[in-house]
Amino acid sequence: MQNGLNAFRSDNKTSDEVLRTAVQQNLDAIAQRLSYFIAEVNRNQIEAREALHSRLNELSGEANDQQEKLRFTVEDRLSKLNDANTAKLEEMRVTVDEKLHATLQTRLTESFGQVTTHLGEVQKGLGEMKELATGVGDLKRVLSNVKSRGVVGEFQLGQQLEQMFSPEQYIKNARIKPGTLESVEYALKFPSGEGADSHTLLAIDAKFPKEDWERLEHAYETGTVEEIAAAGRAFERGIRAEGKRICDKYIDPPTTMPHAIMFLPTENLYAEVVRRPGLQSEIQSTYRVTIAGPSTFMAILTSFQMGFHTLAIQKKGDEVWRVLSSAKRSSRPMAG
Repeated sequence: MQNGLNAFRSDNKTSDEVLRTAVQQNLDAIAQRLSYFIAEVNRNQIEAREALHSRLNELSGEANDQQEKLRFTVEDRLSKLNDANTAKLEEMRVTVDEKLHATLQTRLTESFGQVTTHLGEVQKGLGEMKELATGVGDLKRVLSNVKSRGVVGEFQLGQQLEQMFSPEQYIKNARIKPGTLESVEYALKFPSGEGADSHTLLAIDAKFPKEDWERLEHAYETGTVEEIAAAGRAFERGIRAEGKRICDKYIDPPTTMPHAIMFLPTENLYAEVVRRPGLQSEIQSTYRVTIAGPSTFMAILTSFQMGFHTLAIQKKGDEVWRVLSSAKRSSRPMAG
């Protein structure tokens, strides 16, 4: 057994040596092949890089040539276009000079006659301006009176209502609450649907707080920041007071709508109310009064007018339907 083991060990050692030698030879072969492959790859990369660099140089040269050709072409065309424009402009200048010279004499002759006429008209206009200045002074004196200012606003309000509605669609100086002498300047009639003559009134009152407005305008022009703020607060108090007055006197459901309209006769006055943060919405929510300037009021009236037309069309449609139904019922016995 000992001899057998020694022989087995000797064989194993010999086999190990053979296997080690074979593995080493294979590794050497693989290393050699890998080195050859790496060298081949590096050589291919170098060749590809050189080919790419050469091609890029060729493309760059071609691009430069194309750009140079394009530049020459553009410069040539621009030069030709410039020459053509210069010739056309010179031709136009000669033509314009000839026409100006031809018409200048005629225009000068006509202009001297027109100047003489205009001087006479200017003299006449100066006289009219003097009369207008006198009229403006009269208007200022009228506006300085509270009652007269109310008349001006009421007149403008009435003019806008007359343009949009017939006289039977609104009431002038309408008394809202029974047992009182208070009357709103105008009230618009809205059909209530309870009868042919039944209606609900929408109160519309014109306001012109001239003193507060003038103080605010004067503060804007010459006052300090504190004076402007004080005048603005006074203006807001005046508008709120007018809104409360309209609410207390002219809103009385179901005789009237649950809201009313405050008409301001100038756009500047309305714009000043709008520019006050929350003032218009506060009056509308607290006193149920909508503030409107001339343009806004005309838009509101237009929407009302469209509503009236819709009601009239609906009423006519109901009448036609009743006539057709009546005719249909009366024709049934005849058919039998």
